[in-house]
Amino acid sequence: MAEINSDIIPYVEFADNANERTPCVLVLDCSGSMRGEPIKQLNAGLKALEKELKEDIDASSRVQILIIKAFGKDEAVVSSDWTDAMNFTAPNMEAGGLTPLGKAMDLALRKIEEQKCLYDSCGVTSKRPWIFLISDGEPTDYDWELIAEQCRYAQQNKKVVIHAVGTKDANLEKLAKFSLLQPKRLTGLKFTEFFLWLSRSVSCVSKAAPNAPELFDDTGDWDEGK
Repeated sequence: MAEINSDIIPYVEFADNANERTPCVLVLDCSGSMRGEPIKQLNAGLKALEKELKEDIDASSRVQILIIKAFGKDEAVVSSDWTDAMNFTAPNMEAGGLTPLGKAMDLALRKIEEQKCLYDSCGVTSKRPWIFLISDGEPTDYDWELIAEQCRYAQQNKKVVIHAVGTKDANLEKLAKFSLLQPKRLTGLKFTEFFLWLSRSVSCVSKAAPNAPELFDDTGDWDEGK
């Protein structure tokens, strides 16, 4: 049997599905403080996101998801690499360690640049990428402010849209440094409500004309500050 060249595998999905893509990165704080009910509700929310996107005919073939996990002392890893929503399987997240959000956001920016190059090389158009940073605390890595500045610069230059969402005890003042947009606070542990809202929003954007609004204004009851 002939050996498959792994370098050409990403091109296959574009050959079968040449739709414009809407890339969405979830940067998830999985530090030790997320143990117990918070991580349980986060995982339930990811499952709801998977189900909702797969049931949306347009979004399933247009939205691409990547999930990055921030945990440990200074570790940030890809828990689910770029995949079309129709093929997305929600990973099971586990909590532990500190909150290296700077490392995670740096990885997110790099993965977006790599994917944009892949889109271009395959002749696939794409919407502006989204990053959703979700945390229950604050950054613990020493150089996070430098990376936060890079995030704001990327957003200012229209390379990405970054949204920060904090849970009850999150330091919104520090999370705000990663984005030009005001961070939101999650009501209780309403991760499922948040991810369902995200699914509807990203679906809408994937089908929208250029310059259309990028998010639903109605956040339901997951946004504590609404």
